[in-house]
Amino acid sequence: MTGSPAPDFRIETDSMGDRQIPAHTYYGIQTLRALENFPISGLKPLPTYVDACVLIKKATALVNGELGCIPQDISAAIVEAADEVLQGQWRDQFVVDVYQAGAGTSHHMNVNEVLANRALEILGAEKGQYQRLSPNDHVNYGQSTNDVIPTAIRIGGLLALHHSLDPALEGAIAILEQKAEEFQDVIKSGRTHLQDAVPVRLGENFRAWRYILQDHQRRIHSAAADLYALGLGGSAAGTGLNTHPHYAQRVASVLAELTGQPLTPAPHPMAAMQTMAPFVAVSGSLRNLAQDLVKISHDLRLMDSGPKTGFKEIQLPPVQPGSSIMPGKYNPVMAEMTSMVCFQVMGYDSAIALAAQAGQLELNVMMPLIAYDLIHSIEILGHTLGALANRCLGGITANRDRCLAYAEGSLALVTALNPHMGYLNAAAVAKESLTTGKSLRQIVLDQGLMTPAELAQVLDLEAMSQLQGTPPTP
Repeated sequence: MTGSPAPDFRIETDSMGDRQIPAHTYYGIQTLRALENFPISGLKPLPTYVDACVLIKKATALVNGELGCIPQDISAAIVEAADEVLQGQWRDQFVVDVYQAGAGTSHHMNVNEVLANRALEILGAEKGQYQRLSPNDHVNYGQSTNDVIPTAIRIGGLLALHHSLDPALEGAIAILEQKAEEFQDVIKSGRTHLQDAVPVRLGENFRAWRYILQDHQRRIHSAAADLYALGLGGSAAGTGLNTHPHYAQRVASVLAELTGQPLTPAPHPMAAMQTMAPFVAVSGSLRNLAQDLVKISHDLRLMDSGPKTGFKEIQLPPVQPGSSIMPGKYNPVMAEMTSMVCFQVMGYDSAIALAAQAGQLELNVMMPLIAYDLIHSIEILGHTLGALANRCLGGITANRDRCLAYAEGSLALVTALNPHMGYLNAAAVAKESLTTGKSLRQIVLDQGLMTPAELAQVLDLEAMSQLQGTPPTP
């Protein structure tokens, strides 16, 4: 490019030549090239992912300054710029599409350029004066996309779990236990194969869901433990080329302080760079949670179906009108939304699995996809569970009379008669009840198969629905 730049532009240079950069932007020439190359989805990096990258840059600036690898004033300026971003400033400057150059070089340079140009201003220089403070030589000293991005995915995943999914799971678990206590005396018909089954307690339905979520929380935590080992310091190919001997240990320690997570250097940086297995494991645990959330959301919809022609054993809180044409209709929208989010998480898990196997030799170049899909999965599951708990689960009420009517009318009560008259005789009683409409009690008494006292004891719904191995309800 020749001549002077236009008034609202500055000139930046990279190995491919010169370009005009809008004067107000903090990103630079490599980000501009990425914007031109990847106008794909309109999806920008998730804020949590940006935070993870900027935390890495803050930690590396601190450590490289302490070790004498970069000047102290430059280290301090980069740290100040990083803190501004972490406090919410300059967020509109992280602009590279999710679908971009392999390994995440474009996003990585976007981060380096924003921090470098803001740090230049802090030092009293102008944006683009990279001979004073460079995105590559200072912000990125001792680093490579190849070790920064997998580290950012680890930190981003841990941040998302800590700030989003864990609190939401805890809240949902607590509400389910509250509902279990509230509905412990409500007896309803169980159903297997969508057919009548023996009576159960509505409270135990909710308590079962509580235990299911607790188990998933444990599995997610177990998988997430693999995210603590950082390959940062491996540099371009895992050898640590161009890094200080104490850099890897020190930067992991500083990042642990900044994030509050028990981060440590990976025992083998090359392995940490090549394998995406920790991300696949966490994603798999999220998929597992999503599958059970779909089942729970479907159960809620079935139990609330009606109001006149369905089960209507429970009432989900109406949160919005349900139809543009049918007045007075309310739909189980929070449960429906939950299923849709879970389907998306399952799709993300499949994409992550495919991307994880697509690496070659010293690098997996599909990391931008893994970064977005994994962190987004964690966060939308957290948001979903929070909304489901607060807008649906907490406001559920029980239709006690309807539950009891279904329980008393269920042919599956005949199961309790098996030990007293045998399976075939009990089956004959059930068949006659279905054919004639007579109650099980009436048929057994008419045929003299049991005395009234014996029958009352055997068909005691309170006792039948009591969860075995637990004390009777007071």
